[in-house]
Amino acid sequence: MQLWSRAQQQDFRSRVRGCLLGGAIGDALGAGVEFAALADIRAKHGPRGVEDFVRSYGRVGAITDDTQMTLFTVEGLIRAHVRRDTGGWHPPTDLHRAYRRWEQTQREWGPDERREEQGWLARQEWLYAQRAPGNACLTGLADDVMGTLEKPKNPGSKGCGTVMRSAPFGLLAGWEPALVFQIAIEAAVLTHGHPTGYLSAAAFAVIVHTVVRGGTLEDGVQTALRMLAERPDHEETTRALERALEEVRAGEPSAERVERLGQGWIAEEALSIGVYCALVAEDVRSGLLLAVNHSGDSDSTGSVCGNLLGAVHGETALPGEWLAQLEGRETISVLADDFAMEMTHGPELHGPRRPPNAWTKRYPPTV
Repeated sequence: MQLWSRAQQQDFRSRVRGCLLGGAIGDALGAGVEFAALADIRAKHGPRGVEDFVRSYGRVGAITDDTQMTLFTVEGLIRAHVRRDTGGWHPPTDLHRAYRRWEQTQREWGPDERREEQGWLARQEWLYAQRAPGNACLTGLADDVMGTLEKPKNPGSKGCGTVMRSAPFGLLAGWEPALVFQIAIEAAVLTHGHPTGYLSAAAFAVIVHTVVRGGTLEDGVQTALRMLAERPDHEETTRALERALEEVRAGEPSAERVERLGQGWIAEEALSIGVYCALVAEDVRSGLLLAVNHSGDSDSTGSVCGNLLGAVHGETALPGEWLAQLEGRETISVLADDFAMEMTHGPELHGPRRPPNAWTKRYPPTV
């Protein structure tokens, strides 16, 4: 069992909060310009593009399906740890159940307060909103059949829906990198079966994991490249990361360099753009604005970049004016703290010999 000093707990909590809130900020910054071409963004918002939240989905600071699914990833991981008390330990099953709860938010009017077994996250009314969810995510979760690596859902799909929800696997600081890589794969194939789709998610998770454990972004990218090289069909994902590194070395950061990496609709492009923008960022603000001002899936690339920069710098580095306007900030913050609590104090919160309590009611182990 990993032992945490007080300083380590404080650092970990800050990085978890930074990762989840930073990703949500990047998501919200990109939400208003998703689908827009770079020329159109500049024509409407000025030569530097968007520099603040753009009103979308009826409000300022609205998040999208990227943040929604990321939150359910976190919740699924917490409940996997709680369910271990019952003798069951198969995190992909708990993640599949969590993503199925997310899928219900996309087709139901609101939570059923009578169903306490759903846990507290699925009872947050603000999450019951469609924010351009990916088709593969919806179809992959439309029934109870769980995709596996041997028989994945949507075997031809490599959309960025795998990458944009996978940062929480990197927050499993007590796990070894190989296990983080593998769990990200097994969660990705629940909806996307193309190797590039699930390997890009795994590479992203390992980069976050390296940073949370005290390494640099560059260290994380190199770790991901080494682990990718051991997997079949890694070439597209490997090349996408290598291209990001090439653009870092090529000169001053610019939207045009981002555009050379793609548009972010597919997994390896979202990974490449997010990593590039995080690597060249002078600070969180500049990195996020670079990540969303391009043609394509701006919310997903903003989310990936925000996850990375938040994990690097912690929550205090996030711009306060954006945090203040962010939709769901309270829920995201509480969930981040609960995740950090579970990872550092799990045995104090629940155990096989402990009676049901507030924590197990909050994160039921069986559904």
